[in-house]
Amino acid sequence: SEGTYAGYVERQEADIRAYRREEAMELPADLDYDAIGSLSTEVRTKLKAARPASLAAAARISGVTPAAVTALLGHVKRQSAERKSA
Repeated sequence: SEGTYAGYVERQEADIRAYRREEAMELPADLDYDAIGSLSTEVRTKLKAARPASLAAAARISGVTPAAVTALLGHVKRQSAERKSA
């Protein structure tokens, strides 16, 4: 029965490692929260006021939803890719 779950456990451990890497991601000091269209006005205001240094710090702000953290992650990754290709 352990063999049945081995693939699932490996996948879950890989997901946890990926999440921890992303959670430690630093956010640019000049990040334009207004450019992230999917953020609510409330979340955008909180992020602008707090200016979190990392994705983990952003996730700990009261009222910042997992969906907002995901949008923030996607935006920062796209910006990073655009800067590398420029």
